Amino acid sequence: MVILLDVGNTNIKIGIIRDDKLTNTWRIAADHRKTADEFGMIFLDLFSAYGYCFSEVEGIIISSVAPALNYTIEHMCTWYTKKKPIMVHSKLNLGLKLNYLFPEELGADRIVTAVAAHNLYGGPAITVDFGSATTFGLIDDKGVFLGGAIAPGIKSSAESLTNTAAKLPRIELVKPSSVIGRTTIENMQAGVIFGFVGLVEGIIKELILASGFEKVKVIATGGMSQIVINGGTKMIDVVDRSLSLKGLKILYDLNKKELK
Repeated sequence: MVILLDVGNTNIKIGIIRDDKLTNTWRIAADHRKTADEFGMIFLDLFSAYGYCFSEVEGIIISSVAPALNYTIEHMCTWYTKKKPIMVHSKLNLGLKLNYLFPEELGADRIVTAVAAHNLYGGPAITVDFGSATTFGLIDDKGVFLGGAIAPGIKSSAESLTNTAAKLPRIELVKPSSVIGRTTIENMQAGVIFGFVGLVEGIIKELILASGFEKVKVIATGGMSQIVINGGTKMIDVVDRSLSLKGLKILYDLNKKELK
């Protein structure tokens, strides 16, 4: 059994690989206040509910964009499973070339989605990860990550309206019936949802134009991806909510010999 961990700023995605297949996935809060033991008990409860135990663990791989949690999660893994996890970084064997000015600055989340997109969907490809931030990555057909863009996240953008404008309420992130809002809430929903559809489509068009690629597959992932799909975009070809976990599995297979 292999544990896959995608540690984000808001959530931690957990995947279990058994018999070379992704059999279970969970999502828990990335709570910086929790200790290694508290996370250990959460994992124990999740695993026990599905008949897994720590003694079965062969290896662990972690992608993290939350440095403050790294020590806690690594310590939890090492203490409870007796296995030292592989941490995703630019110097691993990626099966992918990074054409990036400072590769060490590239987020682990963007590395794993690029690896998964290239291996599972081919290239040229654009990944769009809708998380706390909205990240875009461009990969050519030879497996070279060329760069991309980072934009605000949908949820954080909506919250910024509420936090900076005293009279604006919190809203549910759903598509309104029309872009012409007739209430304050509908106005905010129209601005956020249709605004993000325009942002996403605009950046995708610019990436395609700048790259010169004629046919590009666009793969979306992340917890907020369905909101933009529901918003009416026609530029996303595939929605793969498990893209990061699939990328972690590929990276584990490429690098597990380093654990021996």
